[in-house]
Amino acid sequence: MTRQVTTETVPLASAAGRWLANPVIARRSQPAADLSAMDGYAIRFADMPGPWRVVGESAAGRPFAGQVGAREAARIFTGAAMPAGADTVLVQEEAARKPAPAEAGGDALALAGEGPAHQGRNVRRKGLDFDAGDVLIEAGTRLTPARIALAATGGHGALTVNRRLRVAVLATGDELIAPGTPSADPLALPEGNSAMLAAMLADLPVDVTMLGIIPDRLDALTAAFANTQADIVVTTGGASVGDHDLVRPALEAAGGTIDFWRIALRPGKPMLAGTLREAVVLGLPGNPVSAFVTATLFLRPLVAAMAGARDPLPRTVTAILAEPLPANDHREDYLRGTSAGGRVAMAPIQDSSMLATLARADCLIARAPHAPPAEIGDPVEIVTLA
Repeated sequence: MTRQVTTETVPLASAAGRWLANPVIARRSQPAADLSAMDGYAIRFADMPGPWRVVGESAAGRPFAGQVGAREAARIFTGAAMPAGADTVLVQEEAARKPAPAEAGGDALALAGEGPAHQGRNVRRKGLDFDAGDVLIEAGTRLTPARIALAATGGHGALTVNRRLRVAVLATGDELIAPGTPSADPLALPEGNSAMLAAMLADLPVDVTMLGIIPDRLDALTAAFANTQADIVVTTGGASVGDHDLVRPALEAAGGTIDFWRIALRPGKPMLAGTLREAVVLGLPGNPVSAFVTATLFLRPLVAAMAGARDPLPRTVTAILAEPLPANDHREDYLRGTSAGGRVAMAPIQDSSMLATLARADCLIARAPHAPPAEIGDPVEIVTLA
């Protein structure tokens, strides 16, 4: 059902959060030469314990052009290239330098501490981080700040990534009103699912179009589907079995197809998935917690998969129960919970309409179908929530 979107090449400053379409290959070695890891003096370890004669200086961007010979040293700074002939750095805290007459050819340097323990001490060898030709970042990897810095140091100014996805979000329901809109009807319900879903996608490479609230009319919902151009169309509400649940017939009337409808999940049973032209359609439940859980388990992974992720599925971590859990039935269950110190507790009420409980939760406790009762101290898998 899913397909990856087309690729584009973007500068590094625009690449954060995108998934790589091609592997990043190092165009240079890092370091490009042996460099000093400390401020001090570049020496030959064979000349320990000295004394030495200081014959030059090496700084980052201004290497010493000469060569360090027997009993010679070059002043060196962190990040500077090691001079030819030198193989070790004597740190400045363990060195005593004294001016010498001009005819001596350089200041005198003596050991003032234990000195380097072995040859190569305080030197970062060429290619210590990576060598030219190394694979720095695999295709399908998401670009974090550290990976962008790695690509830059590897010689890249732009990267080929999968383009941003277009996601259209609509809500359906005659009882809904836009958030913040005054209403004389005390039963009017502010529509919060669309804003919630947009916030859940905010860290992903998507451009969200808010289609607003569509009334519970087959013609209105069919027209909304027919006129929408997107990679993913997300609806909330109208996907269940009531007389006013019109997402399925409207999608089919607009030329779409249903791939599946209703899943063994709690909360989120009435979810549907289908296609409309080139778009994937996800019909999420109207209950806010059900919409949140299905978006966590299906919408975010769908975006990641279409954007090129190698591993798009949500990851779980193991926590320890702080209270017992009852046996589960035939549906996979995701319980709102709170965690502290590696221990997790379930919220006492799990009704799928309760947003206050969701807002306080920092994890979802995953319970497999037919899971037996769990006791205090048992391990459970959780999906952490940002």
